Amino acid sequence: MPKKPKGVLRLIAEKCIGCEVCVGECPFDALHMEAGLPVIDYEECKLCRKCVKACPTDAFYVEGEEEAVEEPQAEAISDTEADLQARLRQYSGVWVFVEQSGDQAHPVSWELLGRGRVLADTLGCSLSAVILGDGIDDLAPEAGYYGADTAYIVDDPVLAGYRPQPYAHGCLNLIRKYKPEIMLIGATTLGRDLAGAIATDLHTGLTADCTGLDIDELTRELRQTRPAFGGNIMATILTREHRPQMATVRPRVMEALPRDESRTVEIIREPLGLSEDEIATKVVGFKPDADLDKPNLTYATVIVTGGRGLGSPAGFELMKELADALGGVVGASRSTVDAGWISHDHQVGQTGTTVRPSLYIACGVSGAIQHRVGMQTSDTIVAINTDPEAPIFQIADYGIIGDLYKVVPELIKVANERNLKELLLGKASEAVS
Repeated sequence: MPKKPKGVLRLIAEKCIGCEVCVGECPFDALHMEAGLPVIDYEECKLCRKCVKACPTDAFYVEGEEEAVEEPQAEAISDTEADLQARLRQYSGVWVFVEQSGDQAHPVSWELLGRGRVLADTLGCSLSAVILGDGIDDLAPEAGYYGADTAYIVDDPVLAGYRPQPYAHGCLNLIRKYKPEIMLIGATTLGRDLAGAIATDLHTGLTADCTGLDIDELTRELRQTRPAFGGNIMATILTREHRPQMATVRPRVMEALPRDESRTVEIIREPLGLSEDEIATKVVGFKPDADLDKPNLTYATVIVTGGRGLGSPAGFELMKELADALGGVVGASRSTVDAGWISHDHQVGQTGTTVRPSLYIACGVSGAIQHRVGMQTSDTIVAINTDPEAPIFQIADYGIIGDLYKVVPELIKVANERNLKELLLGKASEAVS
C-alpha cells in the first residue's frame, strides 16, 4: 500500500511564471501571492500535492518525499493498451478542410496543406483535402497543386452558403467512413465554428490556435503546440486515446507549398445525404462588413507596429506615416490596445492577428512571447528599441538601438526618396502572380 507522503513543500522561484494556478488549486488556502510569487503557509499546508500536479512549469516539489507505489497489474494494462492500439490503427491519413466562399478557397487552406504534406510524409500516409460547397469542382485540382493526394468532394446546393448543421453533417459522414488520423482546419470564424461541432460529435480532442504541428515518430501522435497561460508558456498537447486528432491553425502561421500544376489529385465524390427541409437554419441574406477601414493585417506585405515605447497614442500617427511610405498597414502590441491607444483590429499576437508579412517593423515593442508568436515567421523583422535587452531583438533580422522618434523619421525620408512603396508593392504583385 502507498505510504503517507512525508516531507516539505518547496518552490523553485526561477521556474515560477506567476500564473497563480497553484493558488486557485490549493483547497486549504495555504498559498498566496507576494511580489509575483506564491508564498507557502506551512501551518495550513497539508501536503496534498495539488499545487505540485497543477503547476505548468514544475516549480513545486516535495523535499524528502517518500512514496511507495504499488506495482501495476501488467497483464490488465497490456490488454487495455492492446485494445486501444488496435482501435487507433483503424485511422490513417492527414486531412485538411478547404474553406471556400464564392468558389474561392481561403488561403489558410493551402497553408494547412503545406504543413499537412510534411505531417503525411513523416507518417508515410496520404494527404487529403475535404471540400464542401455548391459548384466547387475547380477547387479539387487546385488542392492537388498545393500538395493534396486526394480530394473528397461533397457538392450539393444545400451547401451553397455556410451553415454549421449541413457542413458538420457532411464532414462527419466522411470522417466516419474513411477514418482520418489527423484533421486540420483553419482558425477562421467559419473554421472555429465547424471544428467545434465536429469534435463534439466525435468525442475527440481539439486544440485551437496551434502555432506548431509535428509528429512524434515513436507513437505517431500529433504534437499540437500553442501558447498557454496568457502566452507565458508554450504547451504541447496530445490526443492519445481518440481519433481523429484535430487542430485549428490561424491564417499565416503555416507556409503553403509553391503552386505546382504538374501535381495530380484523386477525386472521391460523396453525397451530402441531407435535404433542405431537414436543416433548422435558413440563409436569408448576406451583409458584408461595413467597416471598410479595418486593416487587413493577415495578408499585408508590410506591417509597422507600435508598442508601449511610443509613449502615447499620438505615436501611432508616426507609425501610419511610415506604413504609408512603405505601402503597408499599422499594427499594435497588446499593451497599446489595452491602454486604449488604438483599436483591437490592429493588434498583432496570440490574442490579436497572426501575420507573416515580407517586412515587419516593430517600434517600441518589447517582444513579449504572446506578441512574438504572432509575427515571428515574418520574412524580415526590423526592431527599433532603446533597450538592448528587449526580447524582440532575439528574433529580429535587423536591430536598431535608439529613440524611435529619431529613427523613424529618417526611415520615412529614405522610403520616400527611394520610392520603396512602389518597389515593395511590385514585389508583392510578382509573388501573387
